[in-house]
Amino acid sequence: MAAPLFLLAPPRSYTSLVNAMLGQHPQTFGLPELCLFNVDHLVELWQGSKGEISENGSMARHGLLRAVAEIYGGEQRTGTINMARAWCSRREDWESGRVFQEIVAKIHPLVAVEKSPSYTISVNRMREMHRTFPDARFLHLVRHPVAQGKSLMGINDGAFTIKVNAFEIGDDYALMEPQIGWHDLNLNILDFLDDVPKDQQLRMRGEDIMAEPEKQLAAIARWAGLRDDPQAVDEMMHPERSPFACFGPITALFGNDPNFLAGPTFRPHKPKIPKLDAPVPWREDGKGLHRKVIELARFFGYA
Repeated sequence: MAAPLFLLAPPRSYTSLVNAMLGQHPQTFGLPELCLFNVDHLVELWQGSKGEISENGSMARHGLLRAVAEIYGGEQRTGTINMARAWCSRREDWESGRVFQEIVAKIHPLVAVEKSPSYTISVNRMREMHRTFPDARFLHLVRHPVAQGKSLMGINDGAFTIKVNAFEIGDDYALMEPQIGWHDLNLNILDFLDDVPKDQQLRMRGEDIMAEPEKQLAAIARWAGLRDDPQAVDEMMHPERSPFACFGPITALFGNDPNFLAGPTFRPHKPKIPKLDAPVPWREDGKGLHRKVIELARFFGYA
């Protein structure tokens, strides 16, 4: 079976759009967020190992249900979502990697493309991905820390920062600080990639893809061993054609960023690159990026 292509990035780093674009390549199949490597066994997406309700919540299951409905049932409707639940029930004791392997085998010879930003919370989760798929390719997608932090704080009042303990704590205050999450999750990715063969990894700035999509998408395709001809690149310019680029049935609405699902059409643009030494927009005290964040951003090519 064809080895998957995984996107690794903190949330709000263009992952939904880029995943859907790559998934429209004639030789690939773009999956929604499966979240499978967040757990050891499939049943844990529904229930924790000690009987508690999984911290992932029901939305973490929507992508898997939609994928199974589409791949095995040919469409995403209430009936096929129910079928997908039964499919998962029959495999509830399986290791999550084995479930992913079955999906990859089912869509062969197409290359599975998947991103679940929650994978980057744990280096061990990413290592399990590599253990399950030794030949997988990993695209490290980066976004400027100010732009990513601002976008993250606009979603559920920055709730994701709580999940990754991204807090700044002083003598008399504590506040959510998304740049800490940006730094720590990208460090997790770098630590993981240290053990991945160089030809199986690629780093790319999301802003570069937005500004020069045809050029950058063709480069990713060549690295992944895929066609890079004009017809293949043009297909990737239409993420809205993905069967997952919309809201699903009421019993499995999501599986991706709701903002992307509400407006998946790509419009080429050149994102504004914020200054690294300016105050960040989510703080009221006029402070800017931490020194370690600036250093990592410069390592990624931001000035």
